[in-house]
Amino acid sequence: QVQLVESGGGLVQAGDSLRLSCAASGRTFSSYTLGWFRQAPGKERNFVAAISQAGGSTFYAASVKGRFTISRDNAKNTVSLQMNSLKPEDTAVYYCAASDTILGYMTITRYHTWGQGTQVTVSS
Repeated sequence: QVQLVESGGGLVQAGDSLRLSCAASGRTFSSYTLGWFRQAPGKERNFVAAISQAGGSTFYAASVKGRFTISRDNAKNTVSLQMNSLKPEDTAVYYCAASDTILGYMTITRYHTWGQGTQVTVSS
């Protein structure tokens, strides 16, 4: 079973950039679809981005497309989320998650393993 640990969150100003990383343990990292989700206070957890097993396909929520980039390094067992042009509405706890399939990549219940989350706060 893979374990996921996020890092890289923090407090930034609107327009700044931030890079989140998620380190995974386990030998089967390259077999997982990986996703990033976020949850703002009092709101549901929502899909942000996903990447296929080999990294050849990426998917984004409309609200972050063009500003965020998901990538993975299977040799290092890491997945990253580069976030540019940050907005106050990007403030949330960000979670990485692993799924056995690319199908339903936007659906929370498709993911079987979650990290503990990292806080991103964007001030105006």
